Amino acid sequence: MTVTNGFKLGAVMALCAGMAACQGDNGATGAAGPAGPIGPAGPSGPTGPAGPTGPSGPAGDDGTDQSIALAKIGSFRNPSAGFDEAAAEIVAFDPATRQLYIVNAQSETVDIVDLSSPSSPVLSSTLDVSGDVAAARSDVASASDLGPANSISVSNGVLAVAIEADPKTDPGYVAFYQSADGSFLSAVQVGALPDMVTFSPDGQFVVTANEGEPNDDYSVDPEGSISVINLTGGAASALDADVATVSFGSFSAADLQAAGVRLPRPFGATVSQDMEPEYIAVSADSTTAWAAMQENSAFAEIDLATATITSVWGTGTKDFSLPGNEADVSNRDDTVYIANWPVQGLLMPDSIASYSYAGKTYLITANEGDGREYIGEAADAASCTRGLADFDDGECLVYLDEIRIRDIVDAGEVGASIDSAAVNRYAGSQTDTDGDGIADIFENENLGRLKVIATEGLADPSCLNAGGQPTAACVYETLIAYGGRSFSIFDTESQRRVFDSGSDFEVVTADRLGPDAFNATNDANGGDDRSDDKGPEPEAITVGTINGRTYAFIGLERVGGIMVYDVSEPESPRFVQYINPRDFSEDPQNPDDSYNPAAGDLGPEGMVFVPAADSPNGAPLLLVGNEISGTTAIFQITVSELAR
Repeated sequence: MTVTNGFKLGAVMALCAGMAACQGDNGATGAAGPAGPIGPAGPSGPTGPAGPTGPSGPAGDDGTDQSIALAKIGSFRNPSAGFDEAAAEIVAFDPATRQLYIVNAQSETVDIVDLSSPSSPVLSSTLDVSGDVAAARSDVASASDLGPANSISVSNGVLAVAIEADPKTDPGYVAFYQSADGSFLSAVQVGALPDMVTFSPDGQFVVTANEGEPNDDYSVDPEGSISVINLTGGAASALDADVATVSFGSFSAADLQAAGVRLPRPFGATVSQDMEPEYIAVSADSTTAWAAMQENSAFAEIDLATATITSVWGTGTKDFSLPGNEADVSNRDDTVYIANWPVQGLLMPDSIASYSYAGKTYLITANEGDGREYIGEAADAASCTRGLADFDDGECLVYLDEIRIRDIVDAGEVGASIDSAAVNRYAGSQTDTDGDGIADIFENENLGRLKVIATEGLADPSCLNAGGQPTAACVYETLIAYGGRSFSIFDTESQRRVFDSGSDFEVVTADRLGPDAFNATNDANGGDDRSDDKGPEPEAITVGTINGRTYAFIGLERVGGIMVYDVSEPESPRFVQYINPRDFSEDPQNPDDSYNPAAGDLGPEGMVFVPAADSPNGAPLLLVGNEISGTTAIFQITVSELAR
């Protein structure tokens, strides 16, 4: 495999939108005439009176700047953890007790780890959350009526744990514990599938993003919602009456779509059913929260005092045809090929975080992207009748919103159309060199393998079949892929995106890892594997302040590793470091299907920053839960001064 930069074929040779070279030739410019003589200088006017003295400016910075560097100093793995079993997902840290809390979805527990010595973490105990909630709640018959914990957060000696019901379409719960000894305090009911929980900075509110996903065959679809739990009376006495759960029923589909919100509404879903809150960030003053709806590629703003959703807006798309937004879009080209393509990317952020700058709050987002696929069980083909009704070996594919670009235009697959305006910015874009009826740009070594969102970019969405797939009647005006392969920063006041990291993640990982590991997946080695999907897949994100400067840490779910940026100035972040403790020379999985520790950390899912003042060893830390390997990595952050 080789590394290639620039355009590869005549089909994508010249970006010509807005360029004079794409029009007729102009006549030749004549020779310049001789310069005229310079006239004499005029007399100077009299000096005016001095103006009043202006106010003093702010104190200047010292003549040094700082940089930081991460180094892995420790790791924890539950001895019972399996490979790719989600034994380490979301993490939280309590500085008062120096304890690390880890969501262990494999065992449906929360592991409590002593982090007094960050290089040598030790398992202290586990919390049986489903058992505790079942014992405390009369509406839960037994622990088997509950699913795994999904998220945790800690504040002022209290640990909050979000746990889903079984089935997940029923309302979930938040359980509260004393963080010091793990003693159970109370449990309250929230919306369906609470996927993320967090405290407000002042500890007065707990907020959950209740995703409300449908069941496997889409026969039940609960509303997506936000729950705000008022803890002014204390966590030990929290009741259901302290919970306000709000959905999106007051918003019309037309208004949301006009605001850029994605609303495919499968099987006639309501607006609230289609909205799926995924992650929460809260303002520094604890008055406002923001929820990311990943599949809708949108944000909701929530007033915590009134527990109301005050506004909803879309993230917008990213134009991969623009310089700086290059991507590798094929896993069949035998090369690292990061280039511009006539495709948009719907950002679809997963994790989000907030921070303040110059009196404003900014949201920072990991633009992963996520598709919708619903597969139910069926006894036979005659029982598989809903949506796509695609039966295979006991499973019924009901709904799927992804499709490869080549399958759109291939008469043997769908035979739909892509408006030439969507790709005509590239010279030769409609050329079919081999005469197979597929334009060169849509061949598998170019755009053909890229998965795009089947329900987006259509001239008339009514052309789709019941299962979300295009028919031959469909005409795509824009090709829209999943995610941005980047992180972005949004001004919450103007709802404007002020920064995107562009092609950084793929450029940096290609340079650091080489072609044999570039865009590898997280459970097997092999370069270029994820180029046709979502590339490195930014998943986890958090921010931390060190010596007055704000840093963003972004975990890449597939290829692995952490990207570090100085985001102190939101419109001009600076790349600092990429660190990846994964060893690509080792197979992640042993022949007996167990995890191979020599492979390192796989699949960063959640992370938390620990400032120096709260750290057990006095140095800033980054704690990262890795879903595939079941490991939690402890990184120490070293600060160094740089001369300006």
